Amino acid sequence: MSKRKQEEESESERELIDVDFEFFDPIADIDWHGVKRLLTQLFQADALLFHLNLLTDLILSQPLVGSTVKCDGRESDPYAFLSVINLNLHADHPSIESLIKYFLSKANSNPALRSVLEDALAPSSNAHVGLILSERLVNMPVQIIPPMYRMLADEIQWAVEEEEPFNFKYYLVIARTYHLPPEELEDLGQSSNPSKRRKGQVTVADTPRFFHPEDEQFEQVSIHSIHYPFTNAQPREADAFGLDTRGCLIFIPADRLPHLISDIQDRYRPS
Repeated sequence: MSKRKQEEESESERELIDVDFEFFDPIADIDWHGVKRLLTQLFQADALLFHLNLLTDLILSQPLVGSTVKCDGRESDPYAFLSVINLNLHADHPSIESLIKYFLSKANSNPALRSVLEDALAPSSNAHVGLILSERLVNMPVQIIPPMYRMLADEIQWAVEEEEPFNFKYYLVIARTYHLPPEELEDLGQSSNPSKRRKGQVTVADTPRFFHPEDEQFEQVSIHSIHYPFTNAQPREADAFGLDTRGCLIFIPADRLPHLISDIQDRYRPS
């Protein structure tokens, strides 16, 4: 067979393949390892700072709030998950205690955010904060996100009606961001060398980009957000390979979530 013929057949094999995504309640016995892997991906270099085993247990102890996405049936590993945890209720849980300390330390760069976090997380506070945890494999389409959030909003409402502790005043969202490496900046005609920038110029290097596009919309409706380097990130050399990954905290009033869900539903409709 000629090389040309092989290339033509190879091109034909690259046609889009339809994949059915199924949504399930979290299942402790099946989803534990998959959810922990996704949490490790979410927290990146700082994953070792937290008790991810215990955090995974806590997430999966709430099977009626949150969801997973799978392609091969209920018994398969999750490709994505979404959940919410009451930070006030679980403040003494080892995993949540370490996360709260981490959030407050990162919020030092934004005194307004640190102040509102401290007030909302105080033992006497009635303004409970829901920690939204969401992550997915890199090749999962954003179109799975709107139905996951619609289901989460419904589940929170049902839980509140049953007097379960999910009546939040705020949501805190963790997101992953990245900065382009110098070689890509050069390709875009931007210099990563501060001495080459014009005064007041904002370059691509200064602009963090979200791994998940919906997180940008979360930040747009937030009252506070901060971008921060990971505590355990290794110093990057001038010729370092790969993306400069960082974290972002997004603080949102709970009453803005319905509009946000409607917005991402309109923007990321299945094609």
